[in-house]
Amino acid sequence: MTSSQNIRTLALVGHGGAGKTSLIEALLAAAGAIPAAGSVERGNTVCDYDALEKNHQHSIKVAVAHLEHRDTRINLLDTPGYPDFMGQAMCALDAVETAVVVIDPKKGLELTAHRMMHWAQTRKLCRMIVINKIDTEGLDLPALLGEIQSAFGRECLPINLPAAGGKTVTDCFFNPGGESDFSSVEEAHRALVDQVVEVDEELMNLYLEQGEVAPEQLHAPFEQALRENHLVPVCFVSANSGAGIPELLDVFSRLLPNPTEGNPPLFVRGEGEAAVPLDTTPDPDKHVLAHVFKVEIDPYVGKTAVFRVFQGTVTPDSQLYIGESRKPFKVNHLYRLQGKQLEEVKACIPGDLCAVAKVDDLGFDDVLHDAPEDDHIHMRPLDFPHAVYGLAVKPKKQNEVDKLSDILHRLRAEDPGLHIEHDPTTHEAVIRGQGENHLKFVLERMREQFRLEVEDRKSVV
Repeated sequence: MTSSQNIRTLALVGHGGAGKTSLIEALLAAAGAIPAAGSVERGNTVCDYDALEKNHQHSIKVAVAHLEHRDTRINLLDTPGYPDFMGQAMCALDAVETAVVVIDPKKGLELTAHRMMHWAQTRKLCRMIVINKIDTEGLDLPALLGEIQSAFGRECLPINLPAAGGKTVTDCFFNPGGESDFSSVEEAHRALVDQVVEVDEELMNLYLEQGEVAPEQLHAPFEQALRENHLVPVCFVSANSGAGIPELLDVFSRLLPNPTEGNPPLFVRGEGEAAVPLDTTPDPDKHVLAHVFKVEIDPYVGKTAVFRVFQGTVTPDSQLYIGESRKPFKVNHLYRLQGKQLEEVKACIPGDLCAVAKVDDLGFDDVLHDAPEDDHIHMRPLDFPHAVYGLAVKPKKQNEVDKLSDILHRLRAEDPGLHIEHDPTTHEAVIRGQGENHLKFVLERMREQFRLEVEDRKSVV
């Protein structure tokens, strides 16, 4: 890939159980990125590679995967859906142009779908809705579409419709007619065109004169409508049966914004109230600006920091500064992620996601740059939910106080939603998170991954 125009980067968000991980498996398999789709139940998916995720059969942290379709690289971020892990899910928002909200039609609109639609709009992302599991029996998809439009606005319009009893889908954007299980392809096509041309007065006048416009004439206004949240496309799919999977790949590659078409990242220059917005350009020849959105610490591999490049080009010989640091580090190896697998690459251009390993000074939310004058650039902070549950813990063995402190430091580095306090007198640590399940996973990780037994003595307000 030599051009940012050939990259799409998106996060799959939504409530737990909506099928985000399974949907990514189906997409990867359909594009030939993996031999066959794995299963959450069997514990062999690309994105749920952590032992706890396999055991509990749901995502607990952000995972990165990629595929290639129609000469386009599509980067996919899988996010946890349960409210206790919202801190992890929010980390993905600053790495993408588009947030894809996945919905289980049997359960309807759940809490996380509402939150993610709001947070994505706050971060000025393009948004899209994917209704998964359309092959489930007893669905009322027209009612669900009405519920979506009531909750999020009439700008939520189907870009395809289920057909043949949910066994396939029919495109409504490029195709002015066809069969569908409900509504009308012709009406859906007309509604999409009407919505898109509203952002372009000249095209609207042409449309009123001719009664139709060619799909290629709609590309630029379509991207503008996405940027302005004037349009939220709705797609139908089944990760289980494969219905709509090829069509969804086409939507991603042909219609979603590339890095030059999405809204610019929310960088600021300066500190506190004196900070001012900073305009960046996805130009591979400019100074490097990249942002770390994921950190993972493995007892054997060490620390891996995953970042999105917004400007410039990072190569294995790049010298990069971390925030305000005056001492650069050299990128010895540059990787692209496919779940837990690290694939070495020669360059990372604007819009792409890459990783470096064993750079201990790197942390979540760090800005990477190659020019000393860029030392006061930050990403506008995410508004993480407040910790709502606290637990006081101490090691069962007195001589493992330092080990507890080190492990909590590592876990905090991976999870911005986790907060740690220490009591130097009692040697207790107070861990605070998004809920009881969040902290149960923290304790389980201490025990299973780091072999540390602790006493959780009391809940803390």
